[in-house]
Amino acid sequence: MSQSPGPWLRRALIAVAIFGAIAAAIWWVGRPKPIPVVVTEVARGRVESTIANTRAGTVEACQRTKLSTILGGRIEMLAVKEGDKVKKGQLLMQLWNDDLQAQEALARAQVESARKRVIEACTLADSAEREVKRQAELYERGFVSANAIDNARAAADAKVASCATAKSDVAQAQANVALARVQRGRTVLLAPFDGTVAKIVGEVGEYSTPSPPGVPTPPAIDLIDESCLYVNAPMDEVDAPKVRAGQRVRISLDALPKQSFAGKVRRVAPYVTAVEKQARTVDLEATFDEPAQVGPLLVGYSADVEVILDTRDDALRVPTSALLEGQRVLVVDDDGRLAERQVKAGLANWEYTEVLDGVRAGEKIVTSLERAGVKAGALVTVESGATAK
Repeated sequence: MSQSPGPWLRRALIAVAIFGAIAAAIWWVGRPKPIPVVVTEVARGRVESTIANTRAGTVEACQRTKLSTILGGRIEMLAVKEGDKVKKGQLLMQLWNDDLQAQEALARAQVESARKRVIEACTLADSAEREVKRQAELYERGFVSANAIDNARAAADAKVASCATAKSDVAQAQANVALARVQRGRTVLLAPFDGTVAKIVGEVGEYSTPSPPGVPTPPAIDLIDESCLYVNAPMDEVDAPKVRAGQRVRISLDALPKQSFAGKVRRVAPYVTAVEKQARTVDLEATFDEPAQVGPLLVGYSADVEVILDTRDDALRVPTSALLEGQRVLVVDDDGRLAERQVKAGLANWEYTEVLDGVRAGEKIVTSLERAGVKAGALVTVESGATAK
């Protein structure tokens, strides 16, 4: 007949069970907790090698001129107002020029007077030539001496010379008219091309002053041709040798967010601009492939230009933000732990980097590298709905 355990044995078993439960609870509470991460699958897609401007670019007009009269004077007439559409040759502004108009009128009157003198002088010359012929006929008949013919010839030559002089006076008077017209033209502004009046400086009755050499003065009228626009963007001098005319670009505008427009490089400046000692750039000009698609733009809009240097259409790629220093990535293993991989990178831009070796399509790599504890060997869990695209 067996004996039941004594009270001390039961108490010992209970104590062991309690201590085991406490140890299990301590382990459960202190166990490493998985770190929530965001991942993306390694997949194939397009990767581009690009460079972008270092400072904001600007939408410019292919034609823009800041007009001022050659002479200074009081504004007599403003034929346009800001925002007006004008045609080439249209009058924009005129200064007081009554004195010059009077000079031109005088020159025109002198032309008319000179023309009448031509008629008079040349009529006399023709008459003198006829007289020479009559004297020659009389000489042949013996009615006059040879001296009479000589006198008639001399008189005719003088009158012919007077006719030629009168014609020269007409040409001189016409030149004076042209000179007076040029002088008057210095007091008017005509549109050099079709465009839009952007700004007018001055009002009727005010004095307009042209800009002396080396002294910047606000122009009287700022005229813009909005039918042709381009983007001028500064590129870092280090990137300048990679850019050439004809390369494809993507243009983005702050005024049209979340949109980009295809274009191409029109021109690369042949010199470096030193904005500051440590900021040397080369200006790049880019045009839109489909200006109508962009819609109406305002000159002066800020814009960015991304030059496409090379493209891979079916490359194995990862987000550039997933790369650690030294071209390394963190891959989520089957056991939920992170493993560090060294990769060989190809083409890259700010969005994607081509991977030539080190990972396979379908593997999950971490993109939330900024989170605490995200490192090789860490136990992780993928956040619900947080897989990067």
